[in-house]
Amino acid sequence: MSAKKTSTAKSAKPKAESSLKTGAQIIVDTLVEQGVDVLFGYLGGVVLPLFDKLYDAPIKVIIPRHEQGGCHAADAYARASGKVGVVIATSGPGACNLVTGLATAMMDSVPMVALTGQVRTELIGNDAFQEADTTGITRPVTKHNCIVKDVKDLARTIREAFHIASTGRPGPVLVDIPVDVEVDKYTPDGSKEMQLPGYKLKYKGHGRQISNAAKAINDSDRPVLYVGGGIISANASEELRQLADKANIPVTMTLMGLGSYDQTKPHSLDMLGMHGSAYANYAVQQCDLLIAVGARFDDRVTGKIKTFAPHAKIIHIDIDPASISKNVHVDIPVVGDARDILPAITKEIKHKDRAEWFVKIAEWKKKFPFKYDKNSGKIKPQYVIDEICTQTKNSAIITTGVGQAQMWTAQFYKFTRPRQFLSSGGLGTMGYGLPAAIGAQVAMPKETVIDIDGDHSFNMTMTELATAVQYELPIKVCIINNGYMGMVRQWQELFYGRRYSCSSLKNPNYEEVAKALGAVGISCDKKEDVPKVVNQMLAEKKPCVVNFHVEPEENVWPMVAAGASLDEMDGLDILESLI
Repeated sequence: MSAKKTSTAKSAKPKAESSLKTGAQIIVDTLVEQGVDVLFGYLGGVVLPLFDKLYDAPIKVIIPRHEQGGCHAADAYARASGKVGVVIATSGPGACNLVTGLATAMMDSVPMVALTGQVRTELIGNDAFQEADTTGITRPVTKHNCIVKDVKDLARTIREAFHIASTGRPGPVLVDIPVDVEVDKYTPDGSKEMQLPGYKLKYKGHGRQISNAAKAINDSDRPVLYVGGGIISANASEELRQLADKANIPVTMTLMGLGSYDQTKPHSLDMLGMHGSAYANYAVQQCDLLIAVGARFDDRVTGKIKTFAPHAKIIHIDIDPASISKNVHVDIPVVGDARDILPAITKEIKHKDRAEWFVKIAEWKKKFPFKYDKNSGKIKPQYVIDEICTQTKNSAIITTGVGQAQMWTAQFYKFTRPRQFLSSGGLGTMGYGLPAAIGAQVAMPKETVIDIDGDHSFNMTMTELATAVQYELPIKVCIINNGYMGMVRQWQELFYGRRYSCSSLKNPNYEEVAKALGAVGISCDKKEDVPKVVNQMLAEKKPCVVNFHVEPEENVWPMVAAGASLDEMDGLDILESLI
C-alpha cells in the first residue's frame, strides 16, 4: 500500500515540474491568448528572457530602429486594424524612448499595451544600471500602468491591461516587469479572472437623454453632426451614416474623425477647425443644433470657446463622462457607446427637408472650396496630394507626419472609410508618419499604404525606412519637401515679420538616403513629372521614397488664428482670388 503511494508520488513529481512555467513563457502564452499575432519590440538585457521565449512563439516580431518608432508602429497597427497594438522595450532608456509614442496614443485614444523590462526587484530604487522609474515617468501618458513584482500576478495583469486598453475610451496601458519575475517559475491555474472592481463602463445611453436628443434633432432647422475619432474607435461609422441619412443632417469631422463619414457624399462638410473648410466652420457657427459624437471640443476645433457655436443647443455623445462639458457647456449629455446610442436615436427621429439650410451650405461650398494655384509653374504641395488621391481612387491608407503636409492631406485627400487616415492629432507628433506606415502595412498587408510627410517630420524617424526594407513592406513615402519646418515658417511669416529663425535645416538628398537603406528613391522637381512619378511610386513593390521639391513658401489656407473665433478665417480672400 505504501509502495503504491510512493510510486504515485514519484510519477506525479515530473508532471508537476513540467507544468511550471517561467514568467517569460507566461507572458507569451497570455499574449497568444489575447489574439496577438504580431508585435513591435526592441531587445535589451532585461527583456532577453522574454525574447528568448518569443523565438518559438507563433507571434511575428517586428524590430524597429528606435523604440519610439516601434511605439508609433504599434499605435498605427491598432488604428488600422482595430486590434490592440503591442510594443516591448527594455528598461531605462528603452522604456523612456516609448514616452512620446505613448503620449501620442493617449491623446488620440489608441488601444495599445506596452511591456517594459525592469531591473531585478531587489535593485529597484538603487539607481541600478539602466534603471528608470518607468511607471512614474509614464503615468501621465497612459490610461493605466503598473509594475508586476510577483510571477503569480503576471497573466492576470496582462489580461487586465488588454481589457483596459481596448474598452471604454481606449488608450495605452503599460506593464513594467522586473527581469527576475520573467525568470521566476509558476504553475498557472488556467484562471481567466480579472480584478478590476473600480473599472466600471457604461455602454447603453440613458433612455430619457436619448429621447431628449432625438426631440432636439426633430425640432432643429439647422443641425450639424460634429464627429471625432470616437466614431472610429466605436466602429460606429455605419450607424452614423444611417442617422445622417434618415435625419438629413450635414456631417463635419475632426482630423481624427476623417473617414468616419464618406467625404465624397454631398452631406459631407469635410474637416472643421483651424485649417478646416470654411463651409464647415460657418455651418457650425450658424447651426441651431450641434450633435457632437466621439469628439472632445479641443482648441484646434473650437477656436475662441466663448464664441463657439453661439446659436446652438449642444448634444454630446461620448463614452467618457469626463469629456462631457469639459471644454464647452453641453445641453444634452448622453454617456455611452456611440454604436449603441446612435441607432437608439435614429429610431426616434424623422426625416426633415431643411431646404434653406442646405441651400446656404451649398453657397458656402461654392464660394469657399479648398483651392490652390493650378497655373503655377512650380509644384504645389496640394497638387501632389490631389494626384495621389486621383490615382489611388480615394482608397489608400494614408499616414502623415505633422504640420503643413498633414493639413494639406486632410484638405485634399477625400477619405471614404474609417481607419484609412492615420495621423497624430492631439499631441501633434512630428516623425509619426513613417513608422505609422510600417505599422499600418503590417496590419493591412494587401492595402496600399502611403506616408505623406513633411521633410522635417520625416527627418525625425527616417531610419525606420530600414525596418520597412528588412521586412519587405512596400510602403510609399511622399516627402513634401519645402526646405522648412513648414507650419512653423508659416507662423513666422504671419506673426513674426518673416523672421525665419531656425525653421530651415539642410536636408539630405532623400532619394539617395532611401537607396542607401535599400529602398527605391525618386526625385521630382518638375510639375509636369508629378503624375508619372506618382504612377511609378504606386507600381513599386519595394519601399519607395519620392522627394517632391515643392513651392517653399506655400501656406495652408484657410486658417483660424489662435484666439480667434471659428468663423474669423484668414486666407479666404487668397482662396477667392485663385483661378
